[in-house]
Amino acid sequence: MAVSVAVDEPGILMEGPHWDDRSGTLLYVDIHGQHVHRWDPVTKHKDTYDIDCMVGTVVPRESGGAVVAAGTKFAFLDFETRQLTDVATVDQHKPTNRFNDGKCDAAGRFWAGTMGAEPVPTKVERKVGSLYCLHTDGNVTKAFNEVDISNGLAWTSDNSIMYYIDSLQYSVDAFDFDLCTGMLCNRRQVMTFNPQVDGVPDGMCIDTDGKLWIAMFNGGQVLQVDPNTGTQLRSIRVPAPQTSSCCFGGPNLDVMYVTSARIGYSAEVIQQNPQSGCLFQVTGLGARGTPGLCYNG
Repeated sequence: MAVSVAVDEPGILMEGPHWDDRSGTLLYVDIHGQHVHRWDPVTKHKDTYDIDCMVGTVVPRESGGAVVAAGTKFAFLDFETRQLTDVATVDQHKPTNRFNDGKCDAAGRFWAGTMGAEPVPTKVERKVGSLYCLHTDGNVTKAFNEVDISNGLAWTSDNSIMYYIDSLQYSVDAFDFDLCTGMLCNRRQVMTFNPQVDGVPDGMCIDTDGKLWIAMFNGGQVLQVDPNTGTQLRSIRVPAPQTSSCCFGGPNLDVMYVTSARIGYSAEVIQQNPQSGCLFQVTGLGARGTPGLCYNG
């Protein structure tokens, strides 16, 4: 196994990596830098799209371009014109809220959650976020509220279970999931963490064996866990304490891409952790991921 820097251009809060197997490119965001990045690991070419607010996550659209969750809006991003088209707005009565992580389900719906103001990393206005679903017809529904920091999402291969992270609960929750309707029920906790030891659970992906891989913010690691037994299986150390998210990519979906951050870092801390904020790649894991899914609206 080897961990190396994939893109040596540090951002402030890199997040939300998504492998688009149609184009062989990786999409990811810099939330505080207000950018969407689209990187080709073969040519090393990177396109950067400016967003006029904090952008929490991005996924490709089946019809072309991408959908972003930025500020408190869902919007379509046209890669050719670089223009944004607003689709829907949430949390209108909470002006300091913003979208954070998100992902699509197998029916092509886009799930993304919000969080409150965060003056200091992981110190947020509590219980003011929600998890939303942008349906393929453009309608938005709220799955639930009272969220601290809406984060990682993943589904089992049979689409019967959705895994979800609300970071300040220091756990992974599971829901019974109805793919036809998008309804959630039977919420239960399947994994817990010690933030002083492990870090804070952030972004998440799932492998073909049904094991979860979770980026641990302030932990400098990605943990592989078994949600069926609630046990940690292994730790992948990353040379960036603020490890933020992860996904599988590459032609065989066997390369793990890991985002990181340097939010709130002084010049001295950056000097001690110079690779913080970079995009990393992990090879030789012996695991494969499932394809990233597009928004079908």
